[in-house]
Amino acid sequence: MTDTETDGKRFARSGRSDASGDSDASGRSWRPAPSWRPAIAMAGRNLRRNRIRTVLAVLGVCIGVLAVATLGIFGNVLALGADDAIGDVGTQIVLSPNADAGIESLSDADVAEIRRAVGEPAVIPLYTDGALVSGATDQTFTTVYGVEEPGLAFEAAEGRLPERHRQGAIVGAGIASDLGVGVGDTVEIEGAQIRIVAVLAETQTFSPVAPDDAVFLPESAFAADGYDQVLVVSESGGEAREAAESIRESVNAREDRVDIFELAALVDEIDEFFDLLGTFLLGLGAISLVVAGVSILNVMLMSTVERRQEIGVMRAVGIRKRDVLRVLLAEAGLIGAIGAVLGTVLTALIVLGFLFATPAETAVVLDPTNGYYLLLALVFGVGVGLISGAYPAWKAASERPVEALRD
Repeated sequence: MTDTETDGKRFARSGRSDASGDSDASGRSWRPAPSWRPAIAMAGRNLRRNRIRTVLAVLGVCIGVLAVATLGIFGNVLALGADDAIGDVGTQIVLSPNADAGIESLSDADVAEIRRAVGEPAVIPLYTDGALVSGATDQTFTTVYGVEEPGLAFEAAEGRLPERHRQGAIVGAGIASDLGVGVGDTVEIEGAQIRIVAVLAETQTFSPVAPDDAVFLPESAFAADGYDQVLVVSESGGEAREAAESIRESVNAREDRVDIFELAALVDEIDEFFDLLGTFLLGLGAISLVVAGVSILNVMLMSTVERRQEIGVMRAVGIRKRDVLRVLLAEAGLIGAIGAVLGTVLTALIVLGFLFATPAETAVVLDPTNGYYLLLALVFGVGVGLISGAYPAWKAASERPVEALRD
């Protein structure tokens, strides 16, 4: 007796065992749900009979899953890295006089109206000018701001930021490094010697006033009639958007007195770009999985053609159509599952290698959201196997045993 006949009869007995059942009180018979265990066991034996073809199909799924997972994680890491680099830039709004409306500066009344409009966010009016700043050994031309409450928007790396800036200079980290100065030293600005009271912490993100390369003086150092800029600092991007809208409805209700540079809109555009990039990368990976699905489809079609008589024998010894369908689907599912698991494991190893081989931050590379792409690729790989094997399985299971045995 051949292995096929032996497996077929064993599977038929298990099918009859599953089909047999008891009767309830009304005399109607019931059948327990069929078990997939015999189908999976038989599918595993069938796949081992043609190892080369099976390995190639598994390899196709593995490569597809690897492509989907790695490209998805790569795009997500880029997006997370960009968000980390941008930091809190989306929480800031920069207001400046609308020159097109003939407004050259913002008055105290304008600043008060802005404060009433935004509510809780900090409002920091600024005088702005350019000046030659000289240290003990070097000099540079930079932006000089006049600010009364620097602590609302900046942090000090050396010294202490005063609650009310009345005297002395606050220098950015870049200027301090270029001129080789620190707290207690003096700098010369437009011929005046001014003592440094604080050095700002280096900013890790883009800031509209570029504090690293600026010097901050008291407002009394400026003779201007009005402010050149107003910086609004919120706790979140959502609060910044609400503040910008309130300014449009209040300050700019009658005329556009201020130009609004809303950095949250810039952040939204960057997020949209990275979302598009991530979708594009996932699409590239999905193409690999589609190719793998075609490979499985080809393997299953060839397998069913070559095993036509074998399937006829299985049907002749008592295996039902749905049982044959279950075996063939199990074969396709096993190919997809094994390839998906291997691809997921390889992706995890590549991510770890990426962590050690690049300067990317650990928190970004190991972010929990990256696990979504591993799970997506795993499910997608198994699904591709089942979908690709569905038609060949249905076609083989639907053929009449007499016709299959005749060839």
